[in-house]
Amino acid sequence: MSNKTLDLLDAGQNARVIQVKGKGPSRRRLLEMGMVPGVVLSVTKKAPMGDPVDFKLKGYNLSLRKQEAQMIVVEVTGGVK
Repeated sequence: MSNKTLDLLDAGQNARVIQVKGKGPSRRRLLEMGMVPGVVLSVTKKAPMGDPVDFKLKGYNLSLRKQEAQMIVVEVTGGVK
């Protein structure tokens, strides 16, 4: 499969988190919300302009801004192409 940042996924795609980029409070916040390497997620909704994006992971929904989603490298595992 291919690696890309989370903001590039389409609604219906599934992925596994590979890496969370960045430093300091913004990175720590993403990790605390469950965006840790190895976690599997799916894109449930994407706003028309791509901001925000809604994900389902660990049994809950999480919305991220495009800027935050660009910090997360994922491996696409399935879903819509």
